[in-house]
Amino acid sequence: MAYTTTATTKGGRDGRAVLDEGKLALAMALPKEMGGSGEGHNPEQLFALGWSSCFGQAILLLAKKHGLDGQAAKVTVSIGIDKDATSFGLKADIKLAIPGAEKDKLEALLKDAHEICPYSKATRGNIPVTLSVA
Repeated sequence: MAYTTTATTKGGRDGRAVLDEGKLALAMALPKEMGGSGEGHNPEQLFALGWSSCFGQAILLLAKKHGLDGQAAKVTVSIGIDKDATSFGLKADIKLAIPGAEKDKLEALLKDAHEICPYSKATRGNIPVTLSVA
């Protein structure tokens, strides 16, 4: 295993989440849209942060192969949560932008990055994901 991190939460969506290394501790709160106070963070926000960062690293690794400047890339991940017939489910939208890049090159890079990003691998076939370029 190259790396492992551990987090502990007490109080669920209205509790406190702490990394065991002590480098990050967050007050958690149910979003206002879901009936909560919105006065803290929520798992969907943290998931979006992690996925966008991880996906951005995949872009950096693959950009040169596609003749693009990975350092100029902006990756935006939106995570949605909604209730279905039995429970709640997630969905994701991933958008890639590189100023001045050709659309076909961006789309090819986006698809390649989605194949190697660990977050993309972990969610593949489990949640709907929409890929787009800007």
